[in-house]
Amino acid sequence: MSSKSLISIIIPAYNEEQNLTWHHKRVSDFLKKEGINYEIIYIDDGSRDRSLDILRGFSKKDNRVRYVRFSRNFGKEQATSAGLHICRGDAAIMLDGDGQHPIELLPEFIKQWEAGSKVVVGIRDTNTNEGVVKRFGSKLFNAVINSLTGSSTPKNSTDFRLLDRQVIDEFCRLQEHNRITRGLIDWLGFERTYIHFTASERHDGKASYSIRKLIRLAIHALVSQTTKPLQFTGYLGSFVMVVSTVLGLFLLVEMFLLGDPLQMRVTTSGLLALFVSFLVGVVLTCQWLLALYIENIHNETQGRPLYIISERSNELSTKKSRIK
Repeated sequence: MSSKSLISIIIPAYNEEQNLTWHHKRVSDFLKKEGINYEIIYIDDGSRDRSLDILRGFSKKDNRVRYVRFSRNFGKEQATSAGLHICRGDAAIMLDGDGQHPIELLPEFIKQWEAGSKVVVGIRDTNTNEGVVKRFGSKLFNAVINSLTGSSTPKNSTDFRLLDRQVIDEFCRLQEHNRITRGLIDWLGFERTYIHFTASERHDGKASYSIRKLIRLAIHALVSQTTKPLQFTGYLGSFVMVVSTVLGLFLLVEMFLLGDPLQMRVTTSGLLALFVSFLVGVVLTCQWLLALYIENIHNETQGRPLYIISERSNELSTKKSRIK
């Protein structure tokens, strides 16, 4: 790797006092041993323990370590975004602070980046302490997102990934508040490479992401990545209208024109229920029309750029920006 290339290591932290010292020494020693030109950026996501004091100590001892402190707990997605906003590297690698992401793979990530990949994504094959519920929920969520959005994101993709400076700058243009970082990175596109890994056991403490938080994050991801749930009422309403109309015409012909040869003996209440079903279909179809307008508002207010340029001809090239 070129000695001039700066690699930013972005590490969100929330109540990680039990892991920070151990993990920081492990990461910094490894980066020095590999001869990597680096900076480490910590984002304290409103920790309530001694995490901030520990990060202050890191920063005083090493000018390659920087940190920012949130006024409260905003969440990992916002913390990761903040790290990407302030990093100065030619590339950035997002890393968890609990030791589950294998730092031994960092040279391989950088190698793939130097070979031309703009995004290098870590794919988790197994997780030492992942429960059955969380594992099943993760697979189900990925399957639903891929089917609704039409994307081809590999299952078990993680936030453990490297981004080229060009991707970072484009990411910084995105303005969503309810965000899934990996989903936005996938939306940006660019050439990517996948590296498989086995997640290590968490060094100490408990993960701050509860099942409740993961469900809420999944719902936000679904809403931000696709508007197809809005269209579901339209499909349902159309189906109800067609079925009730066909069935109503059949009963009119069978009972009143043919004299009920099938002896169905449909009562007035049954006909009323059928008519109500037809009206329900009409209401759902009207909601679908409203959903189309809401979808347009949703797309227009997200604030995403109209397009992403991955390469320019020489006469149109510009200097790489640095967001500080």
